[in-house]
Amino acid sequence: MNHRILLVDDHQMFREGLKALLQGEAGYLVVGEAENGIRGLELSRELAPDVVIMDISMPEMNGVEATRRIHEELPDIMIIVLSMHTEKRFVLGVLKAGAAGIVVKNSASAELVSAIETVLSGKTYLSPSVSSFLVQNFLEQELEEGEKVLSPRERQILKLIAMGKGAKEIGYDLNISNKTVEAHRMQLMRKLDIHNVAELVKYAIREGIIEL
Repeated sequence: MNHRILLVDDHQMFREGLKALLQGEAGYLVVGEAENGIRGLELSRELAPDVVIMDISMPEMNGVEATRRIHEELPDIMIIVLSMHTEKRFVLGVLKAGAAGIVVKNSASAELVSAIETVLSGKTYLSPSVSSFLVQNFLEQELEEGEKVLSPRERQILKLIAMGKGAKEIGYDLNISNKTVEAHRMQLMRKLDIHNVAELVKYAIREGIIEL
């Protein structure tokens, strides 16, 4: 049984290249072609393909909006988006719109068949460059979050500050100098992007370091 494919791209030569690629593979049949998102939506309703290969930058209705509309109306259709963009906002926007896969356009000829097989099996397909970008972005976010993790000493000093104790009292309680206390306080403010003691107190309450 052939898997039915709809191609949506405003460049005819590119569509012809994808069509030749897919029809050279056993088990695939290109049942329609559309030059913009509106026509892509119409043909999706009319032809009910198994997979839509969707360009992003098109006139009249772009690929993100067309993907969202098709996914809302025809959720059984798998949509693979073709794009040159790999930015986090774009990738997340396309996936939220309902795309089952993202293929970088300049590697479509090498990846498209694998992408179709992947989404038809119920999984999400991302081009390696997109996956690599997302992983790097995730690691950078984790690092940024990690930089806000307080050391035991910082939490101890923050708790005492939030309890209303001054540098002299804190230094006496912890057997450290006033200058060391002040250095810790400044480090806390830099790390937490907080600019005064009142905000430190609010942070301590919010994070459960002290209770009201």
